[in-house]
Amino acid sequence: MGWTADDIPDQHGRTIVITGANSGIGFEATRELARNGATVIMACRSLERGEDAARDIREDGTDADLRVEECDLGSLESIRTFANGLEDEVIDVLINNAGVMAIPRSETEDGFETQFGVNHLGHFALTGLLLDTLSIDEEPDSRIVTVSSGVHERGEINFDDLQHEQSYDKWDAYAQSKLANVLFAYELERRLLTADANAKSIAVHPGYADTQLQFRGPEQRGSRLRKTGMWIMNTVLAQSAGKGALPTLYAATDPDAEGGAYYGPGGFQNMRGTPERQASSDRSYDEETARRLWAVSSELTGVTYDLPEPKAGVPA
Repeated sequence: MGWTADDIPDQHGRTIVITGANSGIGFEATRELARNGATVIMACRSLERGEDAARDIREDGTDADLRVEECDLGSLESIRTFANGLEDEVIDVLINNAGVMAIPRSETEDGFETQFGVNHLGHFALTGLLLDTLSIDEEPDSRIVTVSSGVHERGEINFDDLQHEQSYDKWDAYAQSKLANVLFAYELERRLLTADANAKSIAVHPGYADTQLQFRGPEQRGSRLRKTGMWIMNTVLAQSAGKGALPTLYAATDPDAEGGAYYGPGGFQNMRGTPERQASSDRSYDEETARRLWAVSSELTGVTYDLPEPKAGVPA
């Protein structure tokens, strides 16, 4: 039958931060985590939409311990303000979930290409700034779960044009950002292992899940035809957002989830089904690329990690 939300262990006493918690996979993950007793800090770009989502979860009959906080991953200032507000917390799990997909080229508040800036750099900065609040030296182990996409397999890190200023293809930019997610998750795991920290960094992907993420590109372009086509694709091929959240929930809660692993749906073409450990793209295992991306990301965001560089031969 496979792993389902019914298999989530009791989460009472755990505090979990999840970005993009007000919709799609983030919303479904938040609901299941709260239902199982976790205190969930909902990091949302819009406080209004976050509060609406929290109210929906509570009205669903869940005795939910939810906190909604503003965090715009397209703004380093907003990320720092959010992280500073949690400096006295002990965080057990950070779920880097929020993202944008295949949108027209734009830039974040800090001048980063939006998909790379939000999907990767924003989460790189957030994780580094929250590292001291994560219980990496305590039992049980803490988790950092980073949500990627199967599209990362077509991705390539173009260090000569990271911000896609010379040329821009919405899917190439998205694929680069999602490959960056996996490279980051693996490099973080290597550094945690080198530090002998009691923490795991895990990458996941949701398969093809029916969320609002797919509609943002067509909406920003004002393309009714593409929006209709996407609705048809979601109706025919996609699994529900709830099922798409299962790899994230497994990585965040199951005792058997392994650090440095990549989990996704094990069904048809890895687009649907229950979670299983999978192989990511060959490029995602390139340690030299991962180290270079880490250094560039630290330089761009101004965020450094109090973790040693990996020793030679430390596997992800």
